[in-house]
Amino acid sequence: MNIGEAAAASGVSTKMIRYYERTGLIEPAERTASGYRVYTSGDVHDLQFIRRSRDLGFSVAQIENLLALWRDRERASADVKALALEHVAHLCEKVAELEAMIAALEHLANNCSDDDRPDCPILRDLAEGRHGDCVAPTQNRFGVARIS
Repeated sequence: MNIGEAAAASGVSTKMIRYYERTGLIEPAERTASGYRVYTSGDVHDLQFIRRSRDLGFSVAQIENLLALWRDRERASADVKALALEHVAHLCEKVAELEAMIAALEHLANNCSDDDRPDCPILRDLAEGRHGDCVAPTQNRFGVARIS
């Protein structure tokens, strides 16, 4: 199949397929005599693996590791689990950071008088960089500290 068909079958854009080839994440496709890329069902399967990994937030470097583990039939499943749990920890940190941002903005919005006066605690905080000094940490559903 050509690159457009491989893109449609895998859910990965043609631009990303070319990027993955250029960076070495996937092997360059075979070429026809006229220079068109030709993809196999195995190539599409690899692209689907990459797409699912990206959907789960793995970086290109992590996907490279996952692909290597997936292709290595001698690998230990513990290696895969360790990589996944490392990613979970990273995602939990991101969630905590986002929850802290939400809490700080909610706090600022709750302290806004919402009237016609020009005084605005939100803009004042942005200008002074004092966010978060009136909020206390709690834990989110992942057990990660958050500001509330």
